[in-house]
Amino acid sequence: MRYSVFAGGKRLRPTLTLAAADAVVRRRDGPPSGDELSPAIGVAIPAACAIELIHTYSLIHDDLPAMDNDTLRRGRPTLHVLYGDGIAILAGDGLHAAAFTLLATEPAGDDAEVAARKLRVVRAIGEAAGPRGMVGGQAIDLQAGGQAPTHPVTLDANGLRAMHARKTGALIRASAVCGAVMTGSDADTVAAIDRYAVDVGLAFQIIDDILDVEGDVASLGKSTGKDAAAAKPTYPALYGVERSRVLAGDCLARAREVLADARLTDGWLGAIAEWVVTRKN
Repeated sequence: MRYSVFAGGKRLRPTLTLAAADAVVRRRDGPPSGDELSPAIGVAIPAACAIELIHTYSLIHDDLPAMDNDTLRRGRPTLHVLYGDGIAILAGDGLHAAAFTLLATEPAGDDAEVAARKLRVVRAIGEAAGPRGMVGGQAIDLQAGGQAPTHPVTLDANGLRAMHARKTGALIRASAVCGAVMTGSDADTVAAIDRYAVDVGLAFQIIDDILDVEGDVASLGKSTGKDAAAAKPTYPALYGVERSRVLAGDCLARAREVLADARLTDGWLGAIAEWVVTRKN
């Protein structure tokens, strides 16, 4: 099994799942030969696929007119533009259900330890995707943007970070943690992977905010300037672009430190964190 570089970050979350699994296995069993990935990470592949199903559903729903009202995603018209709001909603619902069906059925077998790990993964992904995570963060985003039928909220620095920790960071954290869990990591290692992913998730959102200001549609494959136009709370709006870049760099430094302390530097977790901070799309 070879490591496939994720194209333009479009598969960041499942890549994190497999990279976390790989880092754990490398520390435990030693590095595999060449650029091969250990077959031991195969147990984490269903979780990686389920996470991508959930992320894709969230993008479909996020693009709807009632949410961000985007017409472009990954360089193509968004699903509701092509097929209408109803089909887009159903497609997202179907992907969400398919993700948990996959988690419940794969990896197949009667191994009690693997079954226990699967339950931990189901809980982690469910919490990350639900009201304590992504959905809750999106609700705060709607409130902050004056799109909810309640009084608008004004977010300070702590509020902005808390919103993004749920809206974006929760699923990124779950992605990495699930790879560690499925490969049988101990509690300390899972906690270290989680700390690493907290900063990766925050850095990803900070750079996303910056790219909405500085990026171009051709590179990003999605609309730009929408956050400012909608007066949404973002890191550049609160701190300015340059200070936001410094904050993203701080996230990278902390993520690297966690990996070094946990002896998880062999593999791709460090490279992924660096890409998150230096990416252009």
